[in-house]
Amino acid sequence: MMQPKTAPRSLKEKQRQERETLILQAAEEVLIERGYHETSIDEIAARVGIAKGTVYLHFPSKEDLVIAIFERDMQQLLQYIDSTMDSRLTAREKIEAIFDLMHGGIISKRMQLFFSISNSAGLRHLLVEKKGCLREIWDQLSARLNSLFEEGKAAGDFEPTLPTMVMLSAFYSLLSPKSYDRLMTDGQMSAEEVAKNLKRIYFKGISVN
Repeated sequence: MMQPKTAPRSLKEKQRQERETLILQAAEEVLIERGYHETSIDEIAARVGIAKGTVYLHFPSKEDLVIAIFERDMQQLLQYIDSTMDSRLTAREKIEAIFDLMHGGIISKRMQLFFSISNSAGLRHLLVEKKGCLREIWDQLSARLNSLFEEGKAAGDFEPTLPTMVMLSAFYSLLSPKSYDRLMTDGQMSAEEVAKNLKRIYFKGISVN
């Protein structure tokens, strides 16, 4: 009996997705090790064990690779936030859980890469031009956090006179790893200690008590 015509296509698509995952993993490794400008498609292809042209079949440019990595990480973050919002935790506990996830990663090389690239004006402009959905994902993240801040205010946990957008901006501003590089490179504090103290400062500032 002949196999259904859709079977080979499904297998081919599965192989394509697996190869794409490997390319993204290798790209992230190289980006973290070398930085955006020193990263080459040649090295990414070599690590995966495929031809350079095969990488371009999946991702036409290095910028497209970066966008794909950002999209993947942001979607994972949104999924975590959605599951946290559906939990029975208080609004403050939910935001603290999200803070722990994001700020536990601010010191990680992945988050350092994210913010170093997104804070580069030229590349940021290019990324926005090439993929407007990144902005859409970021807006979804902000909307969820704003909702939790408002919920916390209504519950009497957060200072009601503080504008919610200021609370959100302060939350994001603590994600810049450059501000804390010296603390860690000089060996004064571990990444965990830095994140713990940032959390104390932030929640003491926005809380009623």
